[in-house]
Amino acid sequence: MAIREILEVPDSRLKIVSTPVEKFDDELKVLVEDMFETMYDASGIGLAAIQVGVPLRVLVIDLQPEDPDAEPEECTAHGGHHHTHQPVKNEPRIFINPEILDPADELNVYQEGCLSVPEIYADVERPKTCRVRWQDLEGKVHEEEMDGLMATCIQHEMDHLEGILFIDHLSRLKRNMALKKLEKLRKAA
Repeated sequence: MAIREILEVPDSRLKIVSTPVEKFDDELKVLVEDMFETMYDASGIGLAAIQVGVPLRVLVIDLQPEDPDAEPEECTAHGGHHHTHQPVKNEPRIFINPEILDPADELNVYQEGCLSVPEIYADVERPKTCRVRWQDLEGKVHEEEMDGLMATCIQHEMDHLEGILFIDHLSRLKRNMALKKLEKLRKAA
């Protein structure tokens, strides 16, 4: 496994429409393993293959819910302020050639961020629920109704497969403000 570079705006490769996976082989398994390692290393909850420069219709998602059975962990990572965090449990999910079959009419607003648009967050409106069909690493087809954060996340990641970023859902003014903020953060770093 390897941590791959995550493409960031304005990299033009992020605008590529990804192609369907046709070969379910060891190369695909390595890509998925690398994507998970890259996503976890970047503290993300979702990643599309195009974000690591591979224009294939592959997504990995792990919402990493808190583990209620685990003991809270001490944390001093935030400027030496001592406190605890509830550990999370990994629930990795792989979506190959995903498609949305049945998005709800009812919409939900969620504040989204993206590993390809680091440290920028904005409210995005998407269907509240959606039925999704996809394949697993062996090519087997699955179908599931998704809601809540999973519905938002899968739609966000599927946008990447079409060359769409979450900031593309914003008004021109808000998008330009987000990009200027990102530019300012990069200059300060």
